[in-house]
Amino acid sequence: MSIDVDDDPTARSGELTLVLSLGAARRLADPEAAFADARRWSRYVGIVANDADAVERFVRERDIETDYALRNWDKWGTLGDVYDEADTPRHVFVGTDSSDRRVATHVGFEYRDVREAAERADWELGEPGSGDDPGLLGRLRRVVSDRLG
Repeated sequence: MSIDVDDDPTARSGELTLVLSLGAARRLADPEAAFADARRWSRYVGIVANDADAVERFVRERDIETDYALRNWDKWGTLGDVYDEADTPRHVFVGTDSSDRRVATHVGFEYRDVREAAERADWELGEPGSGDDPGLLGRLRRVVSDRLG
């Protein structure tokens, strides 16, 4: 695992490592803008899920940069590696459910629900069922994906 940044992270003023679950990132109305905003006050920013390929598709489709290389690793392992390698005093994981809270707590991250994080950061959340997959099938896919990712 390596933190992989294009610019010098020590030049960023943030003392925070911010990681979102894929489910939380999908809940954002404008993930690109949210990530750009987070880069102003975070040293490291990224997305994790149990499915690295799904994260890769999400970041590629939305042209989002993450500050660490993903592996075929679950959230537990990825967050643990990020925690060990990120040289920030605060580590925050934004998720969607109790399993995300368990992962965060276990590896030493502070946990924030996506609704709370969005409110604090002034990010808008998308409407349930909006986005890439319209209709009932899309909502079902999103629920399943949020639970797994």
